[in-house]
Amino acid sequence: MTGRSTAATPWLALAAIVLLAAALRFPTLATQSVWFDEAATWELTRLPFGEMLSALPDRESNPPLYYVLEWLWTRAFGDGAWGLRSLSAVLGTLVVPVAYGIGHRIGGPRAGLATAALIAVNPLLVWFSQEARSYELVVLLSAWSLLLFLRSLDDDRPRVLAWWAAASALALCSHYFAAFVLAPQVAWLVWRHPRRRAVLAAVGGLAVVGLALLPMLLEQRGNPYDIAGASIVVRLLQVPKQFLLGYRGPLALASGLAGAALIAGALWLLARHARNAVRERAVLVGGIGAVGVVLPAAAAVLGADYLNARNVIPSLVPLAAVLGAGFAVTRPPRIGLALLTALCAISLGVVVVVAADQQYQRPDWKGLARALGSSGEPRVLVVTPANGEAALRFYRRDLRTLSDAGTRVRDVAVVSVATSSGPGDPPVLQQQYGAGFPPGLYDFGPPRATRTGAWTTLRFHQPAATLVQPLPISSIRFGERPPSVALLPATR
Repeated sequence: MTGRSTAATPWLALAAIVLLAAALRFPTLATQSVWFDEAATWELTRLPFGEMLSALPDRESNPPLYYVLEWLWTRAFGDGAWGLRSLSAVLGTLVVPVAYGIGHRIGGPRAGLATAALIAVNPLLVWFSQEARSYELVVLLSAWSLLLFLRSLDDDRPRVLAWWAAASALALCSHYFAAFVLAPQVAWLVWRHPRRRAVLAAVGGLAVVGLALLPMLLEQRGNPYDIAGASIVVRLLQVPKQFLLGYRGPLALASGLAGAALIAGALWLLARHARNAVRERAVLVGGIGAVGVVLPAAAAVLGADYLNARNVIPSLVPLAAVLGAGFAVTRPPRIGLALLTALCAISLGVVVVVAADQQYQRPDWKGLARALGSSGEPRVLVVTPANGEAALRFYRRDLRTLSDAGTRVRDVAVVSVATSSGPGDPPVLQQQYGAGFPPGLYDFGPPRATRTGAWTTLRFHQPAATLVQPLPISSIRFGERPPSVALLPATR
């Protein structure tokens, strides 16, 4: 016997939770600025389809499925901020009913609704539902794979295993780290499933897909990949915090302590008051989620360091489902519901504040692009951080990198946007580096400075147009790292 209840699905309650999830994702979809990673997606999906596929091994660190879907999606809905991100918002909303199914398989309809509610308001999942990257796709597909895995424990027909293999293969094609939550499922099926031949066929098909992806993975290993400078231990400890509260938000310490206490309450209810079948199924699902974090941490210790919350995000749904099973315990009466309500209220508060307050959002390249305004003459921009040029180009699409030969202009703007040193860190404006241009080379007067909490500009002007080249003009910048030097043509 399993923890799965045969009670009817409470469709109205589930529909209300799905609508809440959509309401948290779609209305503010274009509120935050597009940032570098999303600009990289935008630049790829603007290419002809074949060129995009050819460029993936050199320019990305993920498998191709998301980019194929996004290429098709933007042809239908456009490549503005809403069109670029709306695929992720749809995927993020679809995760909710799949999460319901996982919770239902563990502990019945109440557990399903509790899990769906946790996923609907989760700040990290809302964040990635509004980002044009592959994270919501892998969350959805790995959750679907887990749901089919749980179904295969109750229904041993080969076709269920075939569907599990298909969902798992798609998850692997969306993000390589899906492998870490698939591995324990494979081990369990091989060890315990009665249909040994069907299991071997399903696992064999999944292995073929993995082998087909291996050449791209090996080619992408040399690509730059931004891992924050914090130690492995610190980044591992950041995972539960970011799974609970997202990257940034108000009252992080107080919210984190309160959330931890509520999670402890859910686990206590599960351990003390859940039926044995529910508890056993929850331990299995929680183990799958835990392995999805522990294996990347072990790989990081061994030198393959890609450990951060966004990469291990396939573990979030199974871990939330364990909490959902705990909150759904009916005895003691209503305690689980009260704890669930409190945790959802914390998550909802974080989501609302992040949507309203720039200090918790992505770097404000949109605000900087607006502040640059229009000009009847071309301008040179010295942009820091350097990768921000791609994000700025999303909003100023005529922007192009300045060639080494340079160009003749009268105006130079040294610009920077506040960025964080790592996920979860507050955004900081870099200090100005360099006090002046090389003596006698340019005749710029004192700059006109504009500073906000999100971006800053120094605007230099000289009476006559002069040949400006990237290297000497970058002697003034924000931060010590080399900037990007770009040309913004005259606005007609």
